[in-house]
Amino acid sequence: MRKIRTASFVSLDGVMQAPGGPDEDTTGGFRFGGWVWPHFDEASGGLMAEAMGEDYDLLLGRRTYEIFAAYWPHMDDAIGRTFNGINKYVAAGPDTPMTWAHSHRLAGDLSDAVRALKATEGRDLLIQGSSELIHTLLAHDLIDQLTLLTFPVILGAGKRLFDDGAHPRAWTLTRTRKSASGVVAHTWEKTDLPPPTGSFGEIEPDEAELARRARWARES
Repeated sequence: MRKIRTASFVSLDGVMQAPGGPDEDTTGGFRFGGWVWPHFDEASGGLMAEAMGEDYDLLLGRRTYEIFAAYWPHMDDAIGRTFNGINKYVAAGPDTPMTWAHSHRLAGDLSDAVRALKATEGRDLLIQGSSELIHTLLAHDLIDQLTLLTFPVILGAGKRLFDDGAHPRAWTLTRTRKSASGVVAHTWEKTDLPPPTGSFGEIEPDEAELARRARWARES
């Protein structure tokens, strides 16, 4: 069975839209495209390379696939040669041309298609970008590892890594690294446990507290 991993650029407030350049993705009027660049140096590049690993196929959403397909086939660096040679599994309908070599369209229900792909033998499936794909897979509890490279900016608006549909799950922090430019990389592994809960201390609630709880229950 394959493992599904992410290696994601995110801002402090969880935005992941258009990290690479001003014209990458202006959906929703996003105006901060290229927010990664001022903080990207050799050290943060090394963090990203480590997060991606060396043995994987790509699992991409439609928009990220179209952005990558217009760029990476023209690149002859280490990442370009890897991306161009591996399989790309794409969550896209028939209107999206699969022009990039070794591209495969995921047909039918997305969660079912990814679950079936994950059950096959092969390399890890690495997600780059693809916020909507991540939302779907988190909702169906299909992602095994999250690596987040968090950059020291707050963007306010934009496509976010997490939405309200994520499946509740406890995760274990397995590694943390940082660069001098303020980029912090965290790697998290999924556990088999629900989110743990607890209390700082139980006291017998008084009438005011019971009234507060009842009021908030009616408001929810």
